[in-house]
Amino acid sequence: MLSTSPPPSSRLAGLTPARLSPGYFALVMATGILSVGCQLRGWTLPAQSLLLLTGAEYALLVVLTIWRFVAHRRELAADAHDTRKAFLFFTFVAGTDVFAVGLAGQGHFVPAAVLLVTAALTWLVLGYTIPWAAVLGRSERLVVAAANGTWFVWVVASQSVAVAAATLEPHYEAARQGLAVVAVFSWSVGCVLYAASAIFVSLRLMLYPLEPRELDPPYWVSMGAVAITVVAGARIVEMESAPMVDAVRGLVAGMSVVFWCFATWLVPVLIAVGVWRHHVHRVPLTYEPTWWSIVFPLGMYAVAGMYLGRADDLPIVEWIGQAWLWVALTAWTTVFLAMLRTVVTTRGREPERT
Repeated sequence: MLSTSPPPSSRLAGLTPARLSPGYFALVMATGILSVGCQLRGWTLPAQSLLLLTGAEYALLVVLTIWRFVAHRRELAADAHDTRKAFLFFTFVAGTDVFAVGLAGQGHFVPAAVLLVTAALTWLVLGYTIPWAAVLGRSERLVVAAANGTWFVWVVASQSVAVAAATLEPHYEAARQGLAVVAVFSWSVGCVLYAASAIFVSLRLMLYPLEPRELDPPYWVSMGAVAITVVAGARIVEMESAPMVDAVRGLVAGMSVVFWCFATWLVPVLIAVGVWRHHVHRVPLTYEPTWWSIVFPLGMYAVAGMYLGRADDLPIVEWIGQAWLWVALTAWTTVFLAMLRTVVTTRGREPERT
């Protein structure tokens, strides 16, 4: 008779409604930010191709998420109450905004505006419900013990709203003041959330034992969150005069340089952690959806350098961003091929018989 274990074809690298990771929208984030990076380099064909792929990925994941909400609500609720997964729901917000920025960069302003509204409203709802469900609503009060790298995704979501609002601001004259408020508001909230997340995660690392497997790919989001804060700041600095923007322009410009320097400092640290995890402690390098949490920060760091270099007239920073884009493209290609290989091998494998 057939084995009681689920057939391999149902696994599909986690791309099934019941098993769908809430962090799979990091795939959209990674592909979308590379499209934006190619736009900044003037690589029109790669930018358009990656944006089309971003749209296909986004549509697929939205359908699977809705399917999961309808047919597998218990599993979805369990993820929302799991401190290891709950903050990954914010990848939907960030993925939506990154897609919006890519569309706006290629002149599709109406769908980009719709995506921004969707992302901003979702960010507000999740910003109050997810922390309560996953952390504050728990009977155990050892909050620090539950902190992990996924908490920085909340920061990325906040800053993605700022980036999308600042990107669309020049194209909507009537909504310019409102978009300026949204951009500065979400940027400010994101900065405070980064400080809070960094404190909690740092205390977790110092006060509790940490197994090599626990230092998983989402810890790279600690750098990606800083990088997208730089992008949001650079876009705010470039915005037209508005009371909210004028009040913080100098502060945002200076802080963006500081954040870029910190993001640069984090890169060797995270590489060292990866060597310690996989080379020293032999944790296997096998594909999992969270690997996109490495690709996105790499792409965002490249885009951050290019945006900041142009906004603050820092040629060396822009050059580093342009060069780093090749690193991000290489990482994206590697992880994408690993994902396809996982899908193909699991589909082609027959269920075991007993």
